[in-house]
Amino acid sequence: MIRARRARIVATLGPASRDPSRVRELARAGADVFRVNFSHGSQAEHARSIQAVRAAEAGVGRPLAVLADLQGPKLRLGEFADGVVRLRPGQNFRLDLRREPGDASRVPVPHPEVFACLRIGALVLLDDGKVRLRILAHGPDYAETEVEAGEQLSDHKGLNLPNLSVPIPALTEKDRADLAFALNEGVDWVALSFVQRASDMAELRALAQGRAALLAKIEKPAALESLDEILDLSEAIMVARGDLGVELAPEEVPVFQKKLIRAARLRGLPVIVATQMLESMTHSPTPTRAEASDVAGAVYEGADALMLSGETAAGDYPLEAVAMMDRIITRVEQDPRWPELMRAEYPVEDADADALVAAARKASESSSTACIVAFTTTGQTALRLARERPLQPTLGLTPNLDTARRLALAWGVEPRVIPEVTDPEQLAEIAVDQAVETGLGPPGQRVLILAGLPLGSPGAANILRLAHTPRR
Repeated sequence: MIRARRARIVATLGPASRDPSRVRELARAGADVFRVNFSHGSQAEHARSIQAVRAAEAGVGRPLAVLADLQGPKLRLGEFADGVVRLRPGQNFRLDLRREPGDASRVPVPHPEVFACLRIGALVLLDDGKVRLRILAHGPDYAETEVEAGEQLSDHKGLNLPNLSVPIPALTEKDRADLAFALNEGVDWVALSFVQRASDMAELRALAQGRAALLAKIEKPAALESLDEILDLSEAIMVARGDLGVELAPEEVPVFQKKLIRAARLRGLPVIVATQMLESMTHSPTPTRAEASDVAGAVYEGADALMLSGETAAGDYPLEAVAMMDRIITRVEQDPRWPELMRAEYPVEDADADALVAAARKASESSSTACIVAFTTTGQTALRLARERPLQPTLGLTPNLDTARRLALAWGVEPRVIPEVTDPEQLAEIAVDQAVETGLGPPGQRVLILAGLPLGSPGAANILRLAHTPRR
């Protein structure tokens, strides 16, 4: 099942979509990666979701990836005595560590770390920014604030501190338990929420020990200050516009989205754009025109993948949401100007392998080239090609199922599992056979082959060959 588009689709599984038959339908509609959100649901439910993806993989005939999204240290309020309170702008409102339920004058915040980083005049955002507080005074266990905006607040709403770095562990005890479970279930990607510094990813890397590829969710402005160091320790990133959009001014979000996509592309790291992509389709069979433009904009920017959250996890139209995203992406990639934008930001070649991959991309622009075939062990050769954004499809051939599944996230790569190749003379034959079998190599077309010698040596792409599919 070959996709007629280069950008990929991530679909979040939940009550509306975790049934095995529905997962299979979502994969056939175009989902490439399935996100399991550990902020909701039980481990038993997540196990069933992962099993459903593996079953769907066999049904669609191409590798599918599972992304385990850890909840992370989400800051939340405690409870109110009556569940909800009314506020008025200009009133004083206290945050503190007391355990007693709150009222209209105060609320418990069960996070000592919050009070350790406050400063007078700082802004506190509650309930995704619907309530805004300004710090008037603070101590190690309290903060006196003034309500600047917002009229209602209820139990356990989220708390954000724009432009403040909260000294909180990157992985909670729940995250550690969920990580161990996810790795034992054989997930392909693990996403860490609320990354603020490189040490957060280093901690995750030490725990994962190479058993899954690691993705940093960029949703805290503090992460932007050490972005290069975070990227050094990540295999992919996500532009998580939910919390990022709360802590940044609205006009800043598109600018930072472009900055993050460009930074990831230059490094050859897959980048996902997420949150509110087709949000109205949670309860509507069609998106707004603005949402369609938002999805299209991310495709024009060269994002590797776009993510659906509540639309597929809990929405009324999960299948329609995936199909709509597939249609938008496909239409954008048919735009005559789209190739020009993909060529606009080629990275600088800094190694022999990079130069060879760049040559493969250039050679693939010939009208007689059907596809590029990359033989890869770890996936790095295929990812290098994806970084160059070749307009011809890339067939990523690997003997490792884990590698094939991880490549399901990569722009333009069609991963397939093949037996291990030991004889270099077999490369052309296998490449042509796979190109014909997948439909990527019409009769009489040429196939570009990228591989490394010795075969099976990670990161050693050093040969570029040509082969032709047989004429009928």
